[in-house]
Amino acid sequence: MHKSKVTTSRGATAVWALFCAAAPVQGATGQDGSPGSPSYYVYVAAESEDRVDLIRFDGTVASLVDSVFVGRFPTEIDGPHGLAVDPDGERWYVTLAHGNPFGAVVAYSTATNRPAGSAELGFFPATMQVTPAGLLFAANFNLHGEHEPSSVSVVDVGAMIEVARIPTCTMPHGSRLTSDGSRHYSVCMMDELLVEVDAHRLEVARRFHLAPGAEQPWPHDWMPTRPAGAPVCSPTWAQPSVDGRRVYVACNRNAQVLEIDVESWRLLRRFETGEGPYNLDVTPDGARLVVTYKGGQATGVWDLASGEEVARVPNTRTLPHGIAVSPDSRYAFVSVEGVGGQPGTVDVIDLEEGVRAASVDVGKQAGGIAFWKVEPR
Repeated sequence: MHKSKVTTSRGATAVWALFCAAAPVQGATGQDGSPGSPSYYVYVAAESEDRVDLIRFDGTVASLVDSVFVGRFPTEIDGPHGLAVDPDGERWYVTLAHGNPFGAVVAYSTATNRPAGSAELGFFPATMQVTPAGLLFAANFNLHGEHEPSSVSVVDVGAMIEVARIPTCTMPHGSRLTSDGSRHYSVCMMDELLVEVDAHRLEVARRFHLAPGAEQPWPHDWMPTRPAGAPVCSPTWAQPSVDGRRVYVACNRNAQVLEIDVESWRLLRRFETGEGPYNLDVTPDGARLVVTYKGGQATGVWDLASGEEVARVPNTRTLPHGIAVSPDSRYAFVSVEGVGGQPGTVDVIDLEEGVRAASVDVGKQAGGIAFWKVEPR
């Protein structure tokens, strides 16, 4: 079992799910599990196939339940990137990143996996999450053209209408909300910033500069510059703690996760991680932080009380991407992109044992992943 420690500095989102009924399916691969285990369901997007797959894990075996084609243009790839399930479990949402010319979010019924509405967003919408009040926040990552400040779109999911587009900074990603839905966090890869949005007022509340060695509150409206040759964080994800008192930021370029105190708006700890930390999730019990190491073909599990990495689990293929943790804090479901002609994969990690419990192949370039429900047996 791999262990690492964090260094200090001077200077979960909660998971909502219902227990719903679904037909049992036959499995494919996995390890022995305890009898009477519940079944867990997650959705995962395959960006290179315009497809979203529904996966079931029964405590022993992970298997493919359904595949949904989500592309809108038969002659080109729309690139489904982000996934979210609303708090009542009745709908799931997918962002179509390569829009014409803009991107979109499309709602689907979890009962039928059929479309239930859509809304136009900004350029290359990526990660997203839905508040208990029914507002969806999607980061418009914007890979098109010159690097310029982009935005976070806010959609009323009842009407499927974009009600606000909040300017933030360049290439926003890692769109996550506090469990009460009052604050939204995202990071900007090209501006080295963490951005906090007031989810009630729909405006930027604060920014935090993430450049290594210069981490501090950023009270300006203008974007910081990157001196040539200076070390960079290149943030890819922002994840609030379950109680909303901390925010964790993945620094993809310098192999760290930063822990930032929300009240003082100061850096508390640095987690020295594996290569290329990319996506993060905090277990609903608040005990662990799960980190995909996109450059290291592994997923790290951190004990937040001790600041130690208690497990580093090899992934089945290269480029681990997204994470969805089960409501009981037992399993992490990790999407793995793969390369070339390889299929994508969902690896199921047992967080108590620190091992991979099961795997199942899905569509190519598996990315966005979202937890749907637990079905008791």
